[in-house]
Amino acid sequence: MTRDWRTNFDCSLYLVTDSGMCSAMGLERLVTEAVAGGVTMVQLREKHASTREFLDKARALQAILQPQGVPLLINDRVDIALAVNAAGVHLGQSDMPCHVARQLLGPGAIIGLTVDTDEQAVATESMDADYLGVGPVFETSTKPDHSPVLGVDGFTRRRALSSRPCVAIGSVRAEHAHTLLDAGADGLAVVSALCAAGDPRQAARELREAVESFRG
Repeated sequence: MTRDWRTNFDCSLYLVTDSGMCSAMGLERLVTEAVAGGVTMVQLREKHASTREFLDKARALQAILQPQGVPLLINDRVDIALAVNAAGVHLGQSDMPCHVARQLLGPGAIIGLTVDTDEQAVATESMDADYLGVGPVFETSTKPDHSPVLGVDGFTRRRALSSRPCVAIGSVRAEHAHTLLDAGADGLAVVSALCAAGDPRQAARELREAVESFRG
């Protein structure tokens, strides 16, 4: 982790991958098309892959993203992030503690945290994390064991508890962009809106345009 990725990273349109959902197109093509449409960060999430499969996918995506300066974050697995020199990791509440991940990854890595409760959001204020994933804002099938749905009002409340940048996740689509950004979201984290899209480049473009039109 020699590069300082955490300075001025852009989480405005954050793709979280689902290999099963994009199997018809293939993960590498999906990511290539989504980035061409305006995705600014990519998280490789592989809940069921073996370590070797996860590593191979991470290497493939790093080869696509690194030349373009788009950060690749690895879900849960600090070892995979280190192995491919990824930009950082995204950690859940049951994953490696943030301070240990920081020690391993170094000061320039991006570390994101999922917060499932208001108390967890407050607790992250004392952690060396770079952003929070807040959701699910809407009902989602991409994470069956998700915490209770927040809705926009719940997102607004939880977002106000943290000084960190916060990305909204959970069935987020282009039509939600203005509402969520107005509620304090610093970015939109999307799964099915891109992974299940017939034209991920156009879908990403529409999401990015929605973000940019809000920021004006």
